[in-house]
Amino acid sequence: MGTGLGSGLKSAALLAVLAAAAGCQGVRTIVDPTVVIETRGGRELGVSTEYGLAFLGRTAQSGPASLTVWFGDGPQTEWTAVEPIGGGLFTAQTEIRFPEAVMCFEEPKPGDEVLLVGRRRGERWEKAVQVRRDPRVEGLLLPVVSEITDSPEQVGAGVFVVKEDVPNPELVGLVSGVVTLTENGRTDRYLAVVGMRDLWRLVAHSRDLERRRPLPSREDVR
Repeated sequence: MGTGLGSGLKSAALLAVLAAAAGCQGVRTIVDPTVVIETRGGRELGVSTEYGLAFLGRTAQSGPASLTVWFGDGPQTEWTAVEPIGGGLFTAQTEIRFPEAVMCFEEPKPGDEVLLVGRRRGERWEKAVQVRRDPRVEGLLLPVVSEITDSPEQVGAGVFVVKEDVPNPELVGLVSGVVTLTENGRTDRYLAVVGMRDLWRLVAHSRDLERRRPLPSREDVR
């Protein structure tokens, strides 16, 4: 009986430690996963995720790119190359680890609130909006906001869901532009979003990259 009780206590203690460790992993608050991408064609936005950088390649679909991200002590810029991953999505490898957003694969429903996040002239902006629905269009639609319609460079701004008891918003899509629909003399305008129906390609690309090019490991890094 004594041995069994001792084993039970040890198991309970171990489970408590593991639970605490798992809880701590979700408490890290990121600075901002928004990335400003500059190419030969201009400037656009992307989002750094746990599976790498995702952007729409509206300014360039190949060639060199400058990536700027903001840490707690200010901006950091890296030069790299644009890589296509299919479905009109692009990525780029970085030498340092950027702040990362967790990807959410559950698409918000009409009426749900999402958070738009972008950067203009180096300043972060965000705006909460509600998901819209139009039977003529599949996928996520959002109301137009001046932060994007007034600045084409905001294409690629992140669309996030904010969950209770989760410290960091989770990425559900990238703003791809404005869609205008006209019927019976009435015109409706929405923000179109590239959502997880396409962003899954980044996950597949990341896993394939890990298989092809394993990262070097160090004994002092776990």
